[in-house]
Amino acid sequence: MFLDIIKSIIFGIIEGITEWLPISSTGHLILAEQFIKFENVSPEFWSMFQVVIQLGAIFAVILIYFKQIWPFTKNKEKAIKSKGVLSFFDKNIMNLWGKILVACIPAAIIGILFDDVFEALFYNPICIAIALIVFGVAFIVIENWNKNKKGGKDKSSEITYKDAVIIGIFQLLAAIFPGTSRSGATIIGGLLIGLSRPNAAEFTFYLAIPTMLGASLLKLLKFGLAFTTAEIAILIVGMLVSFIISMFVIKFLMDYIKKHDFKVFGYYRIILGIIVLLYFSLV
Repeated sequence: MFLDIIKSIIFGIIEGITEWLPISSTGHLILAEQFIKFENVSPEFWSMFQVVIQLGAIFAVILIYFKQIWPFTKNKEKAIKSKGVLSFFDKNIMNLWGKILVACIPAAIIGILFDDVFEALFYNPICIAIALIVFGVAFIVIENWNKNKKGGKDKSSEITYKDAVIIGIFQLLAAIFPGTSRSGATIIGGLLIGLSRPNAAEFTFYLAIPTMLGASLLKLLKFGLAFTTAEIAILIVGMLVSFIISMFVIKFLMDYIKKHDFKVFGYYRIILGIIVLLYFSLV
């Protein structure tokens, strides 16, 4: 029990760091599990744990960006011009949520229908390594392509519903291939359609809220509520640690990309992918 709690702390740290840096949290958790395995839990619990632990990271986003995503307002100038309940909603924030939900549709539909299929086919070190390398190269190529371009859409209000659909399609890639990185895929999609780095990153954070809440609910329903005391403790500790770490990592990333591009994450992904391929080809 004690060793499993320590391992849950380690997984929480990995999740808190890798959920927001575009290097794939699921990929890192699956790779870490090759060397750090829980002793007193079932394979079904691990399948659920690696998704639901992300709720801790999501709560960090909600806390940091609460003012930007809370849809209710008492300001009549900001409110939707309507009588009744709608007049309490901020029209700009509701418009943002509309785009977020539209972007969630592709991954939600495919994820619900084929989640078990993707897990059986692609949740292995070799597929993760390939996805790490491919999207690592993509980051470098896109950043070089954007190098001499000026401007970009700096505000979430400039994101169109068409942009949201395109970003949602990129998120679908991450839902299919672990190692792609949900944040990495959506940021790449955002950069390709002209979003600034901070805007692409922030929209990725917002998009994570319904996406990961939905994915976690799906996993919990499949697992059921028959938790042992040890499993509850492991899950809560993992989520709490990922929440704390995420608070620091989100702020770090937003400060970092104001002065730097994403290429360093691309190089990291390529190097890690090559190491993983070599290691699992030899063992």
